[in-house]
Amino acid sequence: MSATTAKEVSVGDMGARGAEAAREFEGDRMALNVGPSHPTTHGVLRLMMELDGDVIAKCEPVLGYLHRGDEKIAENMTYNQFVPYTDRLDYIAPLANNVAYVLAVEKLAGVEVPERCRAIRALVCEMARISSHLLGMGVFGMDAGAWTPFMYTFTEREKLYTLFEDLTGARFTTSYTRVGGVARDIPEGWLGRVSKFCDNLPKAVDEVEKLLTRNRIFLDRTEGLGVISKEDALAWGITGPNLRASGVDLDLRKDKPYCGYEQYDFDVPIGTNGDCYDRYLVRIEEIRQSIRIIGQIIDTFPGGPWYAEDAKKIFAPPKEKILNSMEELIQNFMIVTEGPQVPPGEVYFEAENPKGILGFYVVSKGGGVPYRLKIRAPSFCNLSILEKMAPGHMLSDITVILGSLDFVMGECDR
Repeated sequence: MSATTAKEVSVGDMGARGAEAAREFEGDRMALNVGPSHPTTHGVLRLMMELDGDVIAKCEPVLGYLHRGDEKIAENMTYNQFVPYTDRLDYIAPLANNVAYVLAVEKLAGVEVPERCRAIRALVCEMARISSHLLGMGVFGMDAGAWTPFMYTFTEREKLYTLFEDLTGARFTTSYTRVGGVARDIPEGWLGRVSKFCDNLPKAVDEVEKLLTRNRIFLDRTEGLGVISKEDALAWGITGPNLRASGVDLDLRKDKPYCGYEQYDFDVPIGTNGDCYDRYLVRIEEIRQSIRIIGQIIDTFPGGPWYAEDAKKIFAPPKEKILNSMEELIQNFMIVTEGPQVPPGEVYFEAENPKGILGFYVVSKGGGVPYRLKIRAPSFCNLSILEKMAPGHMLSDITVILGSLDFVMGECDR
């Protein structure tokens, strides 16, 4: 009878052999760059991907192609001079950016604006939300392969731009708000034109819903795609419609109201699945709620001044007063040359913008120029989760996922 020789094999050796065998059967991954000049990326965004066949194994967003140094520029100009730079953040909704910025400075300066000014600001913010979501929905439809909805949404958005031009003198980069008020009062008959627009808009929204909401192809392209769980949304700092689509009930207009939002009755749409389809549904319902808010603002629109008359070191007087009063002329000269006089201190203020929460952190050492300014851009946070969310999806799905996140690169890069 022959003796049997036993060979000792460690668990570590077996694990190493298994990993080596797995690598032998693993296919080669292909590196693919999408952007920075590509219609899918909604701006100058570059995606560095690794593909396993048609499946995304890795996706890294590369930013910075639109970096202008806005935060540093702010340290070298007066508070009002920086207002046009806020237009270039989320340039789809410049009016909302203007309002969020001046609210931060006014909080630091301790300035209270009159009711009429607050109503104007709330009104233009909701119009900016409608404008942003109309473009977002139309482009999202095209990303999913549906061209026709874009024609409806862009037509309505064009009507909004006409209203913006009537109010501010500009269609796109409005620069309308000022620290302590707004650039000018609303023109005669303008509220009536806004009301008429809001009366007709639901018909166009209904048409878009008929084309998309129950469209079998659109459902196949969006349901269950790009899911963001409630936990991930909070962990990655997602805000706005993308957060609410994941089931988180957070809207600063309700939770930390400003500009008189506490007196308006509206609902906050909340999703359940956190996928691309839910993000579409939340935005389309937000348009309807914004129409509802605008109707209430117009019905209760207050009279009185449209700027803080007692804040003489903050707000430049109207031109007709400058031409007829030496005191007003001197006041205007001081504010134009030295800027609004803000006391020392620091403040953070955030507002519920169409893309999410836009925040401004302002540090002052006194005088008319900020010492430091930092911007909390919602698009930057919303885009950051792409690195976690994209792997496991097909390459063809990335177009729909990007469209559902609805980001703006001018805000990401600043």
